[in-house]
Amino acid sequence: MSNYLVLTIISDDRAGIVEQVAQTISKHGGNWMESSMARLAGKFAGILMVEVEATAQQSLQQDLAALADQGIKITVENSGPQTDDETHISCLEIVANDRSGIVGEISSLLANHQVNLVSLETFCESAPMSAGMMFYAHAYTQLPAGMSEEQLTQLLESLSDDLMVEVIEA
Repeated sequence: MSNYLVLTIISDDRAGIVEQVAQTISKHGGNWMESSMARLAGKFAGILMVEVEATAQQSLQQDLAALADQGIKITVENSGPQTDDETHISCLEIVANDRSGIVGEISSLLANHQVNLVSLETFCESAPMSAGMMFYAHAYTQLPAGMSEEQLTQLLESLSDDLMVEVIEA
């Protein structure tokens, strides 16, 4: 019987972190199912789902914990297999003038309308032809029954006059 684990990883960034984690998972017959990883401010951060036989789970978790000796901190949570949800996933590109609290405004609006934020990537960069900063977000959202992508776009654009939303094909 297989067990599913969700791992979160944090470490000072350096070459070989993913390789060490992958080798450890492989050593125990685990299957790396999906992941999202990034480098932020000199740190490496990641989250991944692993499938492993129940008989190998404890030894895998012990070996993952031992990676802390090499500066790789891993937290393990039990999970279940990913299920294919019938709900539509929308992919959004959001652009606005950057301001303090913009992620909070967006996430609050989504939560208040029962929109599940599946994935969110954000960054800021200097606006062309001005001294200001622009906020950019790439988000995958799961819409509640009865909500259209057009309604979601209108909701988000109601936050401010400068916020623009584009729905793109996922």
